[in-house]
Amino acid sequence: MPSNRRAFLSGVGAATVAASVISVEPLLQTERSAVQAASGSNQRANQCAKLRRDAATAGLQTTPQNLQHPDNNDEELYPDKLGSYSKGLPHNNDGTVVASAYAALVQAINSGRPADFDAVPLGGTTRLTNPQSGLAFDMQGPDGHALVQPPAPAFASRAQAAEISENYWMSLLRDVPYAQYSGNPIANAAAADLSLYGADFGGGKSGGSVTTATLFRGLTPGDLMGPYLSQFFYQDCNFGANKIEQKITTTLPGVNYMTDFDTWLAVQRGVTQPPDAFDPVPRYMRNGRDIGQWVHIDVLFQAYFQAFLVLAGAGAPFDDGNPYTGSPNQIGFGTFGGPHIATLLCEVSTRALKAVWFQKWFVHRRLRPEVQAARVHRTLFDGANYPVHPEILNSFSDNNRLKGFMPAGNALLPMAFPEGSPTHPAYGAGHATVAGACVTILKAWFKETTRLVDIGLAPVQPADDGLNLVPYAGSDAGDLTVGGELNKIASNVALGRDTAGVHWRSDATESLKLGEQVAIGILQDQRSCYNEVFNGFSLTKFDGTTITV
Repeated sequence: MPSNRRAFLSGVGAATVAASVISVEPLLQTERSAVQAASGSNQRANQCAKLRRDAATAGLQTTPQNLQHPDNNDEELYPDKLGSYSKGLPHNNDGTVVASAYAALVQAINSGRPADFDAVPLGGTTRLTNPQSGLAFDMQGPDGHALVQPPAPAFASRAQAAEISENYWMSLLRDVPYAQYSGNPIANAAAADLSLYGADFGGGKSGGSVTTATLFRGLTPGDLMGPYLSQFFYQDCNFGANKIEQKITTTLPGVNYMTDFDTWLAVQRGVTQPPDAFDPVPRYMRNGRDIGQWVHIDVLFQAYFQAFLVLAGAGAPFDDGNPYTGSPNQIGFGTFGGPHIATLLCEVSTRALKAVWFQKWFVHRRLRPEVQAARVHRTLFDGANYPVHPEILNSFSDNNRLKGFMPAGNALLPMAFPEGSPTHPAYGAGHATVAGACVTILKAWFKETTRLVDIGLAPVQPADDGLNLVPYAGSDAGDLTVGGELNKIASNVALGRDTAGVHWRSDATESLKLGEQVAIGILQDQRSCYNEVFNGFSLTKFDGTTITV
């Protein structure tokens, strides 16, 4: 943590805040209610200051002294930084970063000075994405620097080999409808290959093995039920008077990028690539390419705002803890009503981003899957002898594993986007952190146990061509709940980035938890601001435990 930030945190005390309270005299001396009079006096200002002071004190007390942020040690272990993020900087012809450029990036991160960030050299015209947001403060919720993510899997670990293997299989299955996985030979080979990693693979399993029914799914309650994609991606959204059909503009099948080393190297250097190729026919999302394109250009809180519109339009019941549930003569609006939750989804998103941007740039600096795959490629075919785990090399030597499906002589990861990953490190994941934060807000607001069929939302799934929706006839159709489908949409967005090739599974799973912490902290801070008698919202966390906030 930069020294100027430490000084700021240690120097802010109750006296500083109290001294800043300005006495405000009523402008008009007219008869008012007691509440109105207090609102126009310094009593209200002092109450407001006390709320902020108490929240700041609570945050300081819950932040451990000498807080440490562990990383996987790859940056220290490899002098050429082969296991660290370096996209957009100048690169050598072998694909490793120019040492002086990486040193300039670390210098800026260590100093926190804007001028040092401006001095980081670029390899092309593509700029780095907002590293300084990781140093921003927020006035509500936990400070982003007080939240900890565990270390990402290390470059040479078997867990990292398992994750890059999943990325390869995701790329191979991008154009296969999820509904066809059970009978698809590539999907069955993927499940068998990932099962060989055992406990080192962190994806969903059934009976200890990956199956086509668990393939590429998340780990939260509800993820393994119903169609692969959440119902909130299919049901009509009532956006005010507008009814929005959820077909999307997707990209053409079979078109992948960065499949030769020269193009891969140009992208690492920040050289702009030609634009994507689009399908002229709108479709409902039905495969990995579709969700990959959706998360390519979405507004960051869009999925959860859509879920809110679906739930509000269906009249889904609010959480039992909402103070207006059962009120004889009032409904919520600016507090505990529609406008409150709609704006809170946007509000929590930017706070989640600041928290995860600190993790990305100032702690982990994890490389993207496209770079790990290039290290595998050069080890297999160019004699580079990088310390990638032998298990992924074994997979490329066995016709029943990746070798039987990837192009001969090529282990580069086929990317869904022309530009590959964004120009910021992989871990944590911005989309996943925002997903965790927004879905936590929605689970707090709505009664999670509500079955979709009980609010008139009959489960559907897309036809294999994505042109229309058909009824979902699975045996669990009547069991899909608001909470389960909210968990699922968070996983869909987080893992959709993996399907495109730009993130790792652990980026998704760990960042959902980070976003959850951000949202819970904001709900806790806001709780003391309400006039209503409010005993807190109950919600189920991603790990299946329940809490009251």
